[in-house]
Amino acid sequence: MTPDPSTDPACAACSAVFAKKGATACWSADPAAAPPRPGNCPTSHHGDVAGDALAEYGPAGADGKLARVAAEVEGLCYEQQPGGFVHARWTRVEDTVALAKRMGWKRVGIATCIGLLEESSRLAAILEAQGLEPVSVCCKVGSVDKAELGIAEEFKVRPGTFEPLCNPIAQARILNRVGTDMNVIMGLCVGHDMLFTKHADAPTTTLVAKDRVTGHNPVATLHGAGFYYKRLTKQPVTSPRDP
Repeated sequence: MTPDPSTDPACAACSAVFAKKGATACWSADPAAAPPRPGNCPTSHHGDVAGDALAEYGPAGADGKLARVAAEVEGLCYEQQPGGFVHARWTRVEDTVALAKRMGWKRVGIATCIGLLEESSRLAAILEAQGLEPVSVCCKVGSVDKAELGIAEEFKVRPGTFEPLCNPIAQARILNRVGTDMNVIMGLCVGHDMLFTKHADAPTTTLVAKDRVTGHNPVATLHGAGFYYKRLTKQPVTSPRDP
């Protein structure tokens, strides 16, 4: 089937509508007064998919339970304030702990970058204090040089040295073997996180998204995209070692 670009969803374009009206076609306190759907609204072009997905959230299935518990945790994350306002009270760490407990999960796998071992240790201590059972695996498990994967020396962080490759498939399979109920990604590289998620048996969430420049806060780049990082909309992202 040939893709039809006219049906490509572009929900990000609704940001201007939301900023102006405080609502969109799919999220409004009063659906009858909601702004009209834009021409590329996925509810218009892919409403059948959205409708069919509801069947996956049935009361007997694991996906349905996870969807309901996730929605419950989302609600519990906020406190009602006078005047109809809401106040966020839980951090992502607390959200993660609450989800695990409400799902009845006990063993929590931690797939950690070697650069976040200290943070992973603190996470493990929190999980233990909350009655959970953390098990952690570092990205460098196996200690195999990057050359074994065919990586040229010039692409090492420190060329000419022994530099173990990241091994996300091994991380996933080890956690599969020891039997985790859920997994938490702690700063795995872009791409390595994809491989881990692909090969992990247990449901996986990301607690830390690696960003070496912003202290693992990638949204900072988006906040600064109109000024400090404006180059990202004007110039191609290149490297001195690009072909």
